[in-house]
Amino acid sequence: MINTVYNECENVMKTIITGGITTIHPVPFGTSEWYYGLTHEATDLFEAETLFQQGHAVKRNELCLIHYPDGAVHWPLASIDDDYLAAPVFLENSIYVLSVSFNEKVIRIYCFDCSSCQVSVVQELPLGIVKNCYNLQLHIKPLCLTRQGDDNQFEILWPETCSFELAPHESFFLRDEDKLYFNRWQEEGEGTEYRYWEETAVRDLQGNLMEVLPGDICIMPNGETWYIK
Repeated sequence: MINTVYNECENVMKTIITGGITTIHPVPFGTSEWYYGLTHEATDLFEAETLFQQGHAVKRNELCLIHYPDGAVHWPLASIDDDYLAAPVFLENSIYVLSVSFNEKVIRIYCFDCSSCQVSVVQELPLGIVKNCYNLQLHIKPLCLTRQGDDNQFEILWPETCSFELAPHESFFLRDEDKLYFNRWQEEGEGTEYRYWEETAVRDLQGNLMEVLPGDICIMPNGETWYIK
């Protein structure tokens, strides 16, 4: 739980006013200057969609962005009931936010310019382009909207479109231009012979397997990509 920042140089406790949002996280991917906080983190986008379809009101969730080290708090988007704001991503000095309006049946992608602190709409898409909002997320780079369904089907929905089936136990986590990176876990044997390991599957935009890397890939706060093996 984080609601303050301790400044060792000045030996004072800095209080950050977030209106009750007491948990913040670094904005992925590639910045050490921006943090975000969301209300209703226990309910994800798919759960909110399910509640709405069952006739329940989806209480609005709110997003705050906090700049380090000054602690300036920004509220980039006005939220209303039956709208959902997802966790943001960082790319090239901008923060992008996925929003779904269940009433309007619209997906919106917003851009918060980190220099001007101005917000603009990057893209609007009809909600009907997706079967449901299961694992509907923004990724980089370039900025793209993806979905990995519970049927093991992976989709890029914007800015281009593609769809293909994954091998068991694969989860998408990173795009680097025309390469798609998936975490994959494997197991074999039983008892004392049991073995578990993780690897990274690299696919092209048609889903063809390009290579399998032992280990993991991480995006560091400065935006560098590290291969850990």
